[in-house]
Amino acid sequence: MSAHADNHVHDDHGHHHKETFVTKYIFSQDHKMIAKQYLITGTIMGVIGVIMSMMFRMQIAWPEEPNVLFEALLGKWAPGGVMDADIYLALVTIHGTIMVFFVLTAGLSGTFSNLLIPLQIGARDMASGFLNMVSYWLFFLSSVIMVISLFVEAGPASAGWTIYPPLSALPMAQGGSGMGMTLWLVSMAIFIASSLLGSLNYVVTVINLRTKGMSMTRLPLTIWAFFVTAIIGIISFPVLLSAALLLIMDRSFGTSFFLSDIFIQGEVLHYQGGSPVLFEHLFWFLGHPEVYIVILPAMGLVSEIMASNSRKPIFGYRAMIASILAIAFLSTIVWGHHMFISGMNPFLGSVFTFTTLLIAIPSAVKAFNWITTLWKGNLQMNPAMLFSIGFVSTFITGGLTGIILGDSALDINVHDTYFVVAHFHLVMGISALYGMFAGIYHWYPKMFGRMLNKNLGYIHFWITAVCAYGVFFPMHFIGMAGLPRRYYTNSNFPLFDDLANVNVIITIFALVGGVVQIVYLYNFFSSIFFGKKTVQNPWKSTTLEWTAPVEHIHGNWPGEIPHVYRWAYDYSKPGHDVDFVPQNIPLKDGEEELQH
Repeated sequence: MSAHADNHVHDDHGHHHKETFVTKYIFSQDHKMIAKQYLITGTIMGVIGVIMSMMFRMQIAWPEEPNVLFEALLGKWAPGGVMDADIYLALVTIHGTIMVFFVLTAGLSGTFSNLLIPLQIGARDMASGFLNMVSYWLFFLSSVIMVISLFVEAGPASAGWTIYPPLSALPMAQGGSGMGMTLWLVSMAIFIASSLLGSLNYVVTVINLRTKGMSMTRLPLTIWAFFVTAIIGIISFPVLLSAALLLIMDRSFGTSFFLSDIFIQGEVLHYQGGSPVLFEHLFWFLGHPEVYIVILPAMGLVSEIMASNSRKPIFGYRAMIASILAIAFLSTIVWGHHMFISGMNPFLGSVFTFTTLLIAIPSAVKAFNWITTLWKGNLQMNPAMLFSIGFVSTFITGGLTGIILGDSALDINVHDTYFVVAHFHLVMGISALYGMFAGIYHWYPKMFGRMLNKNLGYIHFWITAVCAYGVFFPMHFIGMAGLPRRYYTNSNFPLFDDLANVNVIITIFALVGGVVQIVYLYNFFSSIFFGKKTVQNPWKSTTLEWTAPVEHIHGNWPGEIPHVYRWAYDYSKPGHDVDFVPQNIPLKDGEEELQH
């Protein structure tokens, strides 16, 4: 099954032309530079998303109270420092969009697929460097358009991040349904084009450019995760593109795919025959695989980091691959569990309940395997390992509440409450962020040739971990008490007065957790220039990227590409003097290759 990547491919890079600043740092076709571009752009978008979440948390905790920060940042949307109701929903909408698509999707897949796929499979670069560059610049363009939408006069899109019609389909519905919504749709259409180009590149690279000896069963779990994630993206992203294009036609060209029998202030609009529920189906057919597009790369990174820092082989390698494939397949047939209260046929609801509960099995296999990898390992508790263990913790706690939401009879009671917010933030948001932080702490030396400050990493992890649970754990309880999400104030409902103090506690944790990210940002950007220089293989890992020189060269290895003789997890193998054996070291006489 192994495919041979010819050593002469790309060998002449860097010799026949001198790189300028523009070709090296801006319009680069080198996968390592593109990975950094994705990471830094995603980080900037993440800062915007986190600031938004801190603002609307302050609004929920202290509604109607003047806030200097609101007046400074929101201008006319916060007269006298009191947040306007319309801008509250807009902040929630853009926060969700930025975090799900621009931070977690691009920050994980864009950064780590680009950085690791060629290096870990033994390739000079991606299959198409030019397409890779185009995919980044489309992502950058879509990010810019999304940020511009914050400054349009009528306000940014404010139909929730799921942009359900009719709020998103009728430009006259509310302020945020106008130009802000149009820019949202344009931005997402460009983002989807970027994701598709990137995904096609990743799939082709993994299939065609593996070095000699790198069979599919010798691939690190990171590569399996990126490969399968790319396939899910190719299958599901075009469906969201079709939904966005049909929505644009409803908005601008008088069609009614998603509209039917609409009345505004007693006036009957001319739409008929469409269905907003059709949009829900199209949106969630991407929306649920999107959860796994976000979480699978994090799972791959965590598996790699845990094996390396436990100094033992990953437990159940083939079971891990099987569970990645099972998750990919099942993720495409569970989307209806987001729609149990949309009037769905109860029998269809029971089908979606069954497939949703089924996906818990491969997820549990992965959790058991991570815990068993840690068991009796020689654990190296660096920041990357701590974030990996934190990932397993939040993935399990968030996943358990998914069993309630995946059951149609139970979901109806807590649908659209803070229980849902708590569930998906823990299982997808926080877990994916932990996976991303773990990956950054582990592969930072590979990206920048320098080490991050370990003590700042410890501060970052512990305060973030405490605050993440401080925010989302209490949300389960206020959700079970019936508190609906997306309300900019609950002060009109005496029923919820007792929950006001809980919201204040959640907000304090959110503010502390948001502010401590400054420690990480300082560590990240200062270490690029002042961090301690790294050695070639700082973590004593076995995968191929650590055989490449620290100094980045276009083509990854100066001479011949290393050949592969063993799987990716030969840690603490009997018969060897050191506790790690890189993949490019030939087997000794009589040595058996391990395959778990």
